[in-house]
Amino acid sequence: MSNNTPLNQSGTLFIVATPIGNLSDITLRALETLKAVDGILCEDTRVTGKLLKHYDIQKPTISCHEHTDEKKLVHIIERLQKGESFAFVSDAGTPGLSDPGNRLVAFAVLAHISVIPLPGASALGAIVSVAGIDMREFLFLGFPPHKKGRETFFKSVNASEFPVIYYESPHRVIKNLTLLSEFAPDIRIVVGRELTKIFEEVVRGTIGEVLEYFTSHPEKVKGEFVVIAY
Repeated sequence: MSNNTPLNQSGTLFIVATPIGNLSDITLRALETLKAVDGILCEDTRVTGKLLKHYDIQKPTISCHEHTDEKKLVHIIERLQKGESFAFVSDAGTPGLSDPGNRLVAFAVLAHISVIPLPGASALGAIVSVAGIDMREFLFLGFPPHKKGRETFFKSVNASEFPVIYYESPHRVIKNLTLLSEFAPDIRIVVGRELTKIFEEVVRGTIGEVLEYFTSHPEKVKGEFVVIAY
């Protein structure tokens, strides 16, 4: 991968935010870009395919995710250096926020490829906007570890002087909220579930109150979660 390719001879890599649920939550600029590029790099081509079909966008898609090997990334960079342009999208939301894409961007930067962000939907921004608490400063921690490091993770949530935001899966949300309650029985939380989707819900209260709510309504333990602890 060359580090001295002139910028004006190369293509452009667009990092494009896509909806986290409601397909209408995509910008006009994102749609224009997806229609104009030579190809679309996708975390999962099947997921992105549904979005492209909805907007009648017919462009080649290429799988590109956190497990993509270096050889394939170098090939993408070489195509960019020859003047092709690509959009990169994750399955939902803004790439780079607990989503793949950072390695691809790092490779592009080293090759002096122009990398342009197209901001848009993210669960992080959505939950901050409806938090109803002072969010001028906060700590974002992504997803909690599955096993090793989980206790340390939730101890750090409790110890933070700022509100902490993290993502959670439906498979671990009850277990991890229970663990957080052991370290921080007085902490308050805001939980966003299925944001922008049909069954969107925001639940607020003490950790005990929110735990009681979800354990009493197991049918609601579905979809993606985002949590603010403060």
